[in-house]
Amino acid sequence: MISLKDITLYQSATPLLQEASLMIYQGQKLGVIGRNGCGKTTLFRLLMGEMTHDAGEVLIPESCRRAQMLQETEASNRIAMDYVIDGHHQFREIEAALKIAEENDNHDAMAELYAGFEAVDGWTINNRAEQLLMGLGFSTGDFNRTVSDFSGGWRIRLNLAQALIQPSDLLLLDEPTNHLDLEATLWLRQWLLRYEGTVVLISHDRQFLDEVVGHIISFENRNLITYRGNYSSYEKQKAERLAQQQAAYEKQQLQKAHMEDFVRRFRAKASKAKQAQSRLKELQRMVEIEPAHVDSPFRFRFREALRQPDVLLSCENLGVGYNRPLFSKLNLTVNGSARLGLLGPNGQGKSTFLKTLCGQLSPVDGLIHKSDHLVVGYCAQHQTDELDQQASPLQLFQRLDSKVPEQEIRNFLGSFAFRGEQVDAVIGRFSGGEKSRLALALVAWQRPNLLLMDEPTNHLDLEMVHALTRALQEYECALILVSHDRHLLNNTVDQFLLIRGGSVDFFDGSLDDYENLITDKTSEVKAGAKQETAAPGRREQRQLAAQNREQLKPLKEKLKKLEKQMEKLHAQASEIESALADASLYEEASKDRLAALLEKQVKVKSARQETEEEWIGLSEALEEAETVN
Repeated sequence: MISLKDITLYQSATPLLQEASLMIYQGQKLGVIGRNGCGKTTLFRLLMGEMTHDAGEVLIPESCRRAQMLQETEASNRIAMDYVIDGHHQFREIEAALKIAEENDNHDAMAELYAGFEAVDGWTINNRAEQLLMGLGFSTGDFNRTVSDFSGGWRIRLNLAQALIQPSDLLLLDEPTNHLDLEATLWLRQWLLRYEGTVVLISHDRQFLDEVVGHIISFENRNLITYRGNYSSYEKQKAERLAQQQAAYEKQQLQKAHMEDFVRRFRAKASKAKQAQSRLKELQRMVEIEPAHVDSPFRFRFREALRQPDVLLSCENLGVGYNRPLFSKLNLTVNGSARLGLLGPNGQGKSTFLKTLCGQLSPVDGLIHKSDHLVVGYCAQHQTDELDQQASPLQLFQRLDSKVPEQEIRNFLGSFAFRGEQVDAVIGRFSGGEKSRLALALVAWQRPNLLLMDEPTNHLDLEMVHALTRALQEYECALILVSHDRHLLNNTVDQFLLIRGGSVDFFDGSLDDYENLITDKTSEVKAGAKQETAAPGRREQRQLAAQNREQLKPLKEKLKKLEKQMEKLHAQASEIESALADASLYEEASKDRLAALLEKQVKVKSARQETEEEWIGLSEALEEAETVN
């Protein structure tokens, strides 16, 4: 059990916590939420023992093994595999000591170290590192690339793999999904659900929190409030508390009544049908997510587009990429009210597609026909780096339109929680979350009729993600969105495009269907147009059966080889056990032979385990293949 009692914590002269208390029990999975700058990362530093508190008491058992995901990685010539394994400090220590013992021919030390080597499952560490890297989206060709070869986002993934490989009782993860695609996010969810220790997780991904955590720790008024249940449960509990504030509750009811009245009056009127439908969708969603965020500091809208053409752009045999196409022959029309979400594994071309549509990249093949009235709002992670770091938010907006009154700009920035002196402050001093908000505000100001958004929620806190979700629901023009945040996708887009294997097709299912497609190889969910196939005749059936038998033949032969190998290893293990039963082996004269036998026993045991796991996996694959065929 970890206990924080009456903790007071200052950052410079600003109090982050005042007499706050928190209890964390073994095996709990907790989500930490709060606005940017409230002290979430500082809490992690406190739990890791990296800083001291100003008052109160922190009790963490000495035996508690702690691991955390680093947020930064310097460029180095360390290869990815070795860098990940470096996270397992005990393994590296044993490995180094074993090397010294072998050089000194110290058999006593070797015997003891090999026992420790087995205890940390050292024989399979390379395999475990490979599984972590592949789960997080790395290819086998990446294993031997140096850390310096990877971009910042991929280095963060390496840090995550390094934290996951480290044996721990307490695992601290700060925004682990920020640089993951949807596939890697789903993999991480499954990994954390299997993890037996305690997880404390900072995340702005509400669906990820819903699926992983069982308690929420909320920063509220410099205190730590623990809510039982996942994030959705927290919202309901907090909503009940906020509902007691009668003024806020009545305001919400008036807003709902106004929207309902608008829908009733204009739903059947052709000129207003679209707006009525938009209000109806907003109303349906507001009932579930609005109450818990009555006190949110963010409430913004995208400024209304000056024109909304029926067709914004069309792609004719489009191919996108750099030196070679990532996909080609795309024919797509984006109308004025399109709401598209892009799905597909990392590296298939989702971000490249958006860069091509907004004009940052030229098409590799084909053409893009754009409306004369197209106004693109492009929002991507790297845009925060392109902000003039010496300017203020007010100056950036005045550069866009010098004729707009200053107060109008200040009011608009206020909806993004930039107020008072911060409007005139130098951007270079802002946090990553503040810069992301500012970049989003600049896009919203420019009246786009086509929004291209590439992972817009990275570095935003949950309140801002909620505000963005509402703003996109109310936005009446076209949207193309790339995001690992399934809640955002579910609540803002109507159709999905699946980019995979060099092709782009409409995906007819839901996000749940897509998740099944990723996690279950036997899923029947298909992307693209429906294909009808004539039932084969008897001759074709016999030919198909023969082909299937031929395809399964290598699997069956491999299984037989593994079974023979298992029998051989079993016999070797029995021989070693018999030899170790000899009492004379433990005399001083036989210590070299004993050390050799112990070393051999460890290797045989490890080989048996790996062979059995491979046999089980192959058996399951064969069973699935036979079921499908």
